Amino acid sequence: MSSNPPRFETLSVEPVDEHVTIVRLNRPDASNALNTQMGRDLVRYFEDTALDPKSLRCIVLIGAGDKAFCAGGDLKERRGMTDEAWTRQHVIFERMVRALLDCPVPIIGAVNGAAYGGGCEIAGCCDFLYAADSARFALTEVTLGIMPGGGGTQTLPRAVGERRAKELILTGKPFTAAEAQAWGLVNEVFPLPELLPAALATASRVARNAPISVRQAKLSIHRGLQLSLRDGLALEIEAYNRMVPTEDRREGVLAFNEKRTPNFKGR
Repeated sequence: MSSNPPRFETLSVEPVDEHVTIVRLNRPDASNALNTQMGRDLVRYFEDTALDPKSLRCIVLIGAGDKAFCAGGDLKERRGMTDEAWTRQHVIFERMVRALLDCPVPIIGAVNGAAYGGGCEIAGCCDFLYAADSARFALTEVTLGIMPGGGGTQTLPRAVGERRAKELILTGKPFTAAEAQAWGLVNEVFPLPELLPAALATASRVARNAPISVRQAKLSIHRGLQLSLRDGLALEIEAYNRMVPTEDRREGVLAFNEKRTPNFKGR
């Protein structure tokens, strides 16, 4: 990453080292609620990353402060919005969801507090999640006369199964980090002070691996789940063949035989 990370109104981008970056949802006074500007900032950051990951190999996405990951759509901003303005704003959020899901660089979500509504949906777009034991999740949209429209009806059932997702979405009831882990939405739960260090330790482990391999494996899993097994296997071998002519494949095998740590270049 360059020494000058891009600047955003509602995100703070903090490179940890050459390969790992922390992206913070940074509206702590508003519980990191998702407003139009945060939607635009997330689109820009993740679309730019997809176009040119540079040396970036893993992203940790977390909320600023220790109360909220993201409290959901900013309802103060939405108060009195016309139908047309609401729809225009939502197109930004739809693009944000696609930018998160399509990012070739792995995204580890570190849910440090409340992840409600759109915040729960942003978490659902990450590749996998770690959560603080104090974190709470909910898709409360039906209690407000809307429904999840930031991917929630698609990402949650893929994580927890159809019946559990229907219960959570149709009631709008909150659930704990421990429940989220038991149901398959969250991978591991940590005391809050240990959350970011744990996420960064996993990020650095991902970043040690061959970046083309990691990106192709991520793509193969994500796209393959939407295909039949036979088509998924065909997709997998296409993704696999991308590695055969790379320097990193030769380096990986050589390092194994020379009993040393490989030095992957992403080529």
